Amino acid sequence: MRMYLTGGSSAVIEGWRQATIDVDLRFEPEADELLRALPTLKERLAVNIELASPIDFIPELPEWRERSPHLIREGHVDVHHFDFYSQALSKVERGFAQDLADVREMIERGLVEPSRLRELFAAIAPDLYRYPAIEPKAFGAKLESALA
Repeated sequence: MRMYLTGGSSAVIEGWRQATIDVDLRFEPEADELLRALPTLKERLAVNIELASPIDFIPELPEWRERSPHLIREGHVDVHHFDFYSQALSKVERGFAQDLADVREMIERGLVEPSRLRELFAAIAPDLYRYPAIEPKAFGAKLESALA
């Protein structure tokens, strides 16, 4: 089983943020046992846990699983960062100031290369129609602005 951390969790682990207001997770495959444990874990740790990842907001990037860095293995669960390219594109699309600061940090730390980010955006652009809230040209313009 794999658990993917994303968003503020990745930022805290990688050291460019001191804290996050929630922990965003994705499990593959989903397991009722883990999902049932989340409310207790949330209460014990006094943290908000969300089942959310970039592919809830943008199309899956090719080979995102292979680019998802492994962090630890705990029992039968391998914990990974969610692919930083997927994280960066979903943050660019959302466009909040903190999101754009996170993208700059990913680039500065060598976790994301701008040219590859553009290539991966081009790879998912034909599938953006599946996400009616996203306007493809505006998304492309946000990406170029973020990389300027």
